[in-house]
Amino acid sequence: MSLPRPVKAVVFDMDGLLVDTERVYCEALTLTCREMGHELPEAVLHRMIGHIWLGSAVVLREHFGEAFDTDELRRLSTEQFYEIVEAEVALKAGVLEVLDELDRQGLPRAIATSSRRHDVEHHMNAHGLLDRFHAILANGDYPRPKPNPDPYLKAAEALGVAPEDCLALEDSHNGVRAAAGAGMMTIMVPDLLHPTEEGARILLRRLAGSAREACAHAESPLFPRARGYAHRCRRKVIEKALASLDEPEVSRTYAALVARGGLAELTR
Repeated sequence: MSLPRPVKAVVFDMDGLLVDTERVYCEALTLTCREMGHELPEAVLHRMIGHIWLGSAVVLREHFGEAFDTDELRRLSTEQFYEIVEAEVALKAGVLEVLDELDRQGLPRAIATSSRRHDVEHHMNAHGLLDRFHAILANGDYPRPKPNPDPYLKAAEALGVAPEDCLALEDSHNGVRAAAGAGMMTIMVPDLLHPTEEGARILLRRLAGSAREACAHAESPLFPRARGYAHRCRRKVIEKALASLDEPEVSRTYAALVARGGLAELTR
């Protein structure tokens, strides 16, 4: 199973995909909450992934109550975060290989992230990578945040490529929703979050005609040496998602693929 169209541009998420920051954010939030006298469950943290802070604050108030001081948590956890990453944020495995392959093929690429531009510049400059992206779409650069499609639509516009001709690489559920909503071919590269039945439903609706096909390994036109593009959700999850679809025939518009081996998997 291959991508439905030739890829003309690639749009990356940042946190948890290019740099190993999601774990640091979670550590900073957990430690700060504990200092404030609260325990922050992992399930609540996972609901926050992929949101800008306004969305995360809603999740926190739903769990702790309306009186919970999200502004104080943000201030203190941000200080904690920068103390941890002051030296350098670890680059995710496979990033350099993917960028090298995109250079070889002359394909433009962008970052579409819920983080602030300052954070993008800090993390990318730490590895000398900022200039390897043709556009940066950070918090404040688009009208509505993920899971709305705006970040990805703006990224495609900045690159001068139609959204349906772009490949989006994401690690969060909200990011997958945003990229799929923008009409992009989408690959989930799991970090802290795993593929869900909802994700399979969103993407398989426009991809596969059978569970067998959805589980097949892909031969990618973008990375000729890749053998790892595969939707490796459990077969029963995919079958259940497919069974719930309204249309008997599912058109091939989006790629619903999961690279469980990380970005490094894409160039092997």
